[in-house]
Amino acid sequence: MSVWFTSDPHFGHAKIAETRGFPTVFDHDSAVIASILTRVQHGDQLWILGDLSAGGRAAEDRALELLATVDADLHLIAGNHDSCHSMHRDAHKHQRRFLEVFTSVQTFARRRVAGRNVMLSHFPYVGDHTSIDRATEYRLRDEGMWLLHGHTHSSKMLTFGQVTLGFDGEDIVHLPPKQIHVGWDAWKRPVGLDEIAALFEQEEVRP
Repeated sequence: MSVWFTSDPHFGHAKIAETRGFPTVFDHDSAVIASILTRVQHGDQLWILGDLSAGGRAAEDRALELLATVDADLHLIAGNHDSCHSMHRDAHKHQRRFLEVFTSVQTFARRRVAGRNVMLSHFPYVGDHTSIDRATEYRLRDEGMWLLHGHTHSSKMLTFGQVTLGFDGEDIVHLPPKQIHVGWDAWKRPVGLDEIAALFEQEEVRP
């Protein structure tokens, strides 16, 4: 069995399809589901870290219909565009539809990856695709554990530290949180455990 991670497929989302360079929503959706079907096999486990669609009943139903074609054990960490996320007032009314396709639906989870405790959330500890971090009340607090996330729509897989000038004129390095973006915009496909483990090791030996 292989374990995979991805996020932000945004099936049926016209604006996202255009931003990603697809001529039509159909072309976008076909490419995203193909990227899953060509890697995730029978008996595998796939964790999707939120934002299956643009939101709304019709878009969600379409996303669930597409994902039902994946012959694997599917788990959803809900995002802000998913009606089953607890940030939405009537989330409990929608969860059953998602459980027809997903084995589990949660707002966050903890997994063991490459010998490390790793958190899963749609939201990063810090960062957004806007100038201000949104939905901060629904984000996990950074306690030093690795986090796999989506939401940012960044092409980057990792968050890097920033250098600022200290009072004595010396550089102060602000170490980045231990977060890895597994979103479709960064990878264009699901990410495997070996790839996540390699990023852990790469960052943990960084001087």
